[in-house]
Amino acid sequence: MAAILTPDVIALLDSAETIKILATVDANGAPDAVEKPSLHHGGDSTIHVLEFLETSAANRNLTHAIWFGGSVSIALHGADGHRVQIKGRPVKLHITGPLFQKHYVRARETLGDVDLAGVWVIEPDEVIDERFEKVRAREDAAHPDFIHLDRIAV
Repeated sequence: MAAILTPDVIALLDSAETIKILATVDANGAPDAVEKPSLHHGGDSTIHVLEFLETSAANRNLTHAIWFGGSVSIALHGADGHRVQIKGRPVKLHITGPLFQKHYVRARETLGDVDLAGVWVIEPDEVIDERFEKVRAREDAAHPDFIHLDRIAV
């Protein structure tokens, strides 16, 4: 079942100020993480990744993931400090058609003379709030006895 993208996560995805990282794994299990400003909300509880280079590592790894049931991770870091990790899987690649054409026209209007290899559709499986206070609260709840020695009251 796909995870729900909340309005604050959608705002992060669609903001030009957000740092967006796509992490994939190649056929040998080697990780690859790359900044992807072209990553945004697909409008239907999915995430779209515009891939401009046919032979990029991300494109090859996404192809491997869709063929063999692999997953990806997306890290978002907003200008306000809001951090989110989205774990998901590629479910489709558009290389033609209305969705591809819409993104192709928009990319050329904003970026100039660029090609568009395809538009990847990522279905989110899990959305994790990665703000420090949230992570710390989860870790403290899961491991209440883990405390650094200098914090133990005497």
